Amino acid sequence: MTATAETTTSPADPVFAERYRAIAARDARFDGQFFTAVRSTGIYCRPSCPARTPKPQNVTFYLTSAAAHEAGYRACKRCLPEAAPGTPAWNLRRDVAGRAMRLVADGVVDREGVDGLATRLGYTPRHVHRLLVAELGAGPLALARAQRAQTARALLVGTDLRLSDVAFAAGFGSIRQFNDTVAEVFGTTPSELRARRRRTDPAPAREQGAAGEAVVLDLTLPVREPFDALGTLTFLAARAVDGVETAALDGPVLRYARTLALPHGPGAAEVTVRPRAVGRTGRVALRLEVASLADVPVAVARLRRLLDLDADPGAVDAALATDPALAPLVAATPGIRVPGTVDPHETVVRAIVGQQISVAAARTHLSRLAAAAGTPYASRIGGLTRLFPTAAQVADDGGTHLRLPARTRGTVVAVARALADGELAVGVGDDPDALRAALVARRGIGPWTAAYVAMRVLGDPDAWLDGDVALLAGARAAGVLPEAAAAPHRALAARAAAWAPWRSYAAVHLWRAAAPLAAPSTTTSPRPEGTAP
Repeated sequence: MTATAETTTSPADPVFAERYRAIAARDARFDGQFFTAVRSTGIYCRPSCPARTPKPQNVTFYLTSAAAHEAGYRACKRCLPEAAPGTPAWNLRRDVAGRAMRLVADGVVDREGVDGLATRLGYTPRHVHRLLVAELGAGPLALARAQRAQTARALLVGTDLRLSDVAFAAGFGSIRQFNDTVAEVFGTTPSELRARRRRTDPAPAREQGAAGEAVVLDLTLPVREPFDALGTLTFLAARAVDGVETAALDGPVLRYARTLALPHGPGAAEVTVRPRAVGRTGRVALRLEVASLADVPVAVARLRRLLDLDADPGAVDAALATDPALAPLVAATPGIRVPGTVDPHETVVRAIVGQQISVAAARTHLSRLAAAAGTPYASRIGGLTRLFPTAAQVADDGGTHLRLPARTRGTVVAVARALADGELAVGVGDDPDALRAALVARRGIGPWTAAYVAMRVLGDPDAWLDGDVALLAGARAAGVLPEAAAAPHRALAARAAAWAPWRSYAAVHLWRAAAPLAAPSTTTSPRPEGTAP
């Protein structure tokens, strides 16, 4: 279900009719993809709201909660639309609006203002405001305000932080601004919102160390089901860099932890998933360690991208299942995800190191690099001991601790220096085609690496890693490609064209076919997946 207009109001419009059917069916698959504003009540809801379905003539659909706020609606107290998973369209859309929404979620407006957002997008602030209002129904400040409201709600109902701490952790500039926004968006005060939720769901306590030490919070991340938790965490665990990441998949509880380089200091996170059944999970629990509460929304946004929690598994599965060869893979693994990243520069370095070697070998080289060049960090989460080296640290290491061919070492060092100096920019708000072009223009980086970076950094759902040997192996194992096919990589790429715009997800299915998951076990032994780092 996609649309480009920010509002849909006419019952005769096919998009309106489709969305109205979704709210009439209370279909949770569309939660977060659009919002239903009801003129007769002045509230907006998620599609699955259990309240009585409003009359069509009273309904307006919005793509963002910010647009509903700007139109004068407040959030429903019954279905809590701000607690819905995010919108998958921001990864699918390659336009300025989609890029802007990824940057807003990463906190760019709060850190750099509208001018900083506009600079990253390559337009004037006035043009960005005009474009976002036209496309999404709200300007950048309103979108950032809605993001702060979402964070505030999560902290109010999910932690015991003082209200003043919640205000500044969510990015508000003052307590008054925080109170006014909560009252306007939710129709209640912060203390009442917390008290109403706690009557049925007491908040977990936070851990506060000595003065100057990090704060540890427990939160819950909403996820659009089905969610292939085991496969997603196994993918990350197989690539876990020693000291930077840990994982344990050896029982009914799946765990993955890693350190984080955040705007206000180092941190760490551990996600815990308790699968209810194959491909389904009730919740994703997050334990988050931050040096500053201001980093909470940034860390949450980056972890959601890492786990691809805002994907639309219904649309992906339905599209890929139309291919008879992929249908059994989709049935076996509903809700498959494309793991993202918490640090674009880190992903570029990891992709270059792993270009021509196995996952296990890349992990060994990167662990050695992290031990030598990464900043030590004694986390209270998951036994983590260091941060992954920054681009500047990788460049300063000079490839000394990478036992790779001289040309590959040279590429790693040169690209890391370009990233550190700002000569090469890689971030979540990039245009996919421009990012690929910038990467392949660097000596030693080919189309495979550029596509892999776009897949992981941008969440590009339609990246295709031409030449990947594991994709070829998976295609043959799944019967997608005959064993004796001439020019197999070219034949597979031609077959994959029919899977657009979900070729990234098809690739993960084929990787899985090449190396099927065993029963849950510890993840200290990585699974090879050809050249995929």
